[in-house]
Amino acid sequence: MATANPAANAAVYDRAGFAGSAANVMTLQGAIFKTSVLMAILVAAASVTWSRMLDSTPAAAYPFMLIGGIGGFIIAMVTIFKPAASPITAPLYAACEGLLVGAVSAAYSAMYHGLVVQAIGLTLGVLAALLIIYASRIVRATENFKIGVVAATGGICLLYFVEMILSVFGIHIPFIHQSGMLGIGFSIAVVVIAALNLILDFDFIETGVQRGAPKYMEWYGGFSLLVTLVWMYLEILRLLAKLQSSRD
Repeated sequence: MATANPAANAAVYDRAGFAGSAANVMTLQGAIFKTSVLMAILVAAASVTWSRMLDSTPAAAYPFMLIGGIGGFIIAMVTIFKPAASPITAPLYAACEGLLVGAVSAAYSAMYHGLVVQAIGLTLGVLAALLIIYASRIVRATENFKIGVVAATGGICLLYFVEMILSVFGIHIPFIHQSGMLGIGFSIAVVVIAALNLILDFDFIETGVQRGAPKYMEWYGGFSLLVTLVWMYLEILRLLAKLQSSRD
């Protein structure tokens, strides 16, 4: 069953096969460690971009956003189709996404003081809460659950794709960007769906451990989780900006 996150697709394990020896088997502890390393790389890259943007205008963040966004996308595609390369490509992806996240965060911080700290706190809080919920088996990644999250995420991706095409002609879908009740409601829905994708990512990593996937899939599991975390963080930033704008 494919998950909503294209990186966390069960077919990846079919391509990866099985570990050749017990010493080369993917473990949960290893996946957690690799994920922590990737997050540290992302934060380090984001802090470099952030520090350079402190005295700049929001428009100065665009080159970093472009480099990080395009570079991250290309590396992500390579990682998805070549999981064995993930020990190299996953850290590179984290660095590129750090550039993107740092630049976007700097732009939002220039417009709304304190917004980034709130977004980071909420992202980490949601991650911790859903990890506890998943570990406690309060919510399970059943097939129906997966289908629902995949369908909802696919709908959002399609909507964003249509918005991107229309923006070329100067047309925008209002509620995606506006801070009215409809716009805030849309962003809340997107954040919830992004958060639910974390459950699928946890299940994806656990499945790899149970299947005896090769050890390099620990890096791939961290990469897939990072994809969702970055998306959720950016959507939380957008939501908080809309809420702040509606109060001003």
